[in-house]
Amino acid sequence: MKIVADKQIFKVEEAFSSLGAVMTVSGSAINRELLRDADILLVRSVTRVGEALLEGLPVKFVASASIGVDHIDTDYLRRKCIGFAHAPGSSADSVAEYVVAALMEISVKSGRSLCELKLGIIGAGNVGSRVCRLATALGMECMLNDPPKKALTGSSIYRPLDEVLESCDIISLHVPLVDSGSDATYHIVNTEFVARMKQGAALINTSRGRVIDEKSFKMVCSRLGIIVLDVFEREPAISVETLRLADIATPHVAGYSIDGKLRGTDMIYRSAGAFFFKEITWDAAQHELHSQKKVIDLSASTNPVYDGIKGAYSIMNDDEQFRHIYSVPKEKQVGFFEDLRANYPKRLEFPHFTVKLGKQHHKEARVLSDLRFDVKVGE
Repeated sequence: MKIVADKQIFKVEEAFSSLGAVMTVSGSAINRELLRDADILLVRSVTRVGEALLEGLPVKFVASASIGVDHIDTDYLRRKCIGFAHAPGSSADSVAEYVVAALMEISVKSGRSLCELKLGIIGAGNVGSRVCRLATALGMECMLNDPPKKALTGSSIYRPLDEVLESCDIISLHVPLVDSGSDATYHIVNTEFVARMKQGAALINTSRGRVIDEKSFKMVCSRLGIIVLDVFEREPAISVETLRLADIATPHVAGYSIDGKLRGTDMIYRSAGAFFFKEITWDAAQHELHSQKKVIDLSASTNPVYDGIKGAYSIMNDDEQFRHIYSVPKEKQVGFFEDLRANYPKRLEFPHFTVKLGKQHHKEARVLSDLRFDVKVGE
C-alpha cells in the first residue's frame, strides 16, 4: 500500500512502514496529485479532508493524529465508505498539564493562592475532566459546564453556563468546535459571554481558536484579568493584535508533549491495522521515551509545587519564544508560526520527572504526587 502522511506526525514512518510505503510531506502540501495512487492518508488538523481533496481518488482509509475532527468531513467519508480514525484523548494529559502551568502563573501574577480561586471548566470531556482532577489536587474548587453530558446523564454536577461564568474566577475552555445547533461552540466567547463573566476573571483557551470571536473579544476583554491563549481564530495567519492582548500566549502547542504525540500515532496506527486486517508489529510502549526519569531537586525550595511544575514545563518560555513574532515582517509571520510548531522542543509529561523534596514538604509531596509526579521525600 502507499501511505501519504503529514511529516509532523510523530514517528509516522517508523510506525506505518509495516503497512506500506510511507511518503511524508508538509500538511499544507497534501493535494490530489500526491493522492492519485494512495491507499492511506494520514493528516493533522492543518489539512482539511473532504470531497474537494478525495473525490475520485483511491484512498481507502483516512486518519488524523488529532483529538478534534472539525477539519474532516466525516459525513463524506461515511458516504464513500472510506475508513476513518482519529486520536481522541491522546493529548489530554498534555493539555491538562499546560493548564496547570497556566494556573500557577495566574496565581503568581494575581498574587492570589489557587485555593482562593474557583475554576470554571467549559467542556468536561477527555481534557476538561483531567483539568478538573489536577486543579482539585491544587486545592481549587471546580464547576463544570457541559450541556451534552447534562442532557445525557441528568447529573447536577454539570451547571448552567450563566452560573459558571458568574461564579468563577477563572474560565478554562475545553470544547470541540461545533458550527451550529443547540450546542454550537463557534464564537461562543463573544461580547455577551465576556459580559457575563466576573469582573477581572481570567480566561484560558486551549480548545479551538474559532471558539472565540476575536473581533468582539478585543472590544470587551479589558474587563477581564489574565488571558491565556494557545489557539487563535485564523491559524496560522494569527492576529498579532489578539496576541498582544494575551498575558500568556503560545502557538497551539498545549497538546504537544512527546507522550501525547506518541499516543496519537499509536492510536491511528492500530486503527489502520485493524481496518486492513494487518498484524500490529510496532509497539509504542517500547519507545525510548519510557526508559528514564528526569530528576528535579527541590529539597531547598520554598515553593516546590510551583517550582516542580515549572521545572517540568515552563509555559513562559513558550510565551517568550512566540512573542518574537512581533519583530517578524508580516509576510513571514505565517511561516514563523508554523516553524515554532514544527520545531517544538521535546516536552515530557509530569510522570517522567522524579521530584526530590525535603522532609518539611509532606503536604507538597501529596500535591505533586496527585499531579502524577514521581515524588521522593528525604528523611
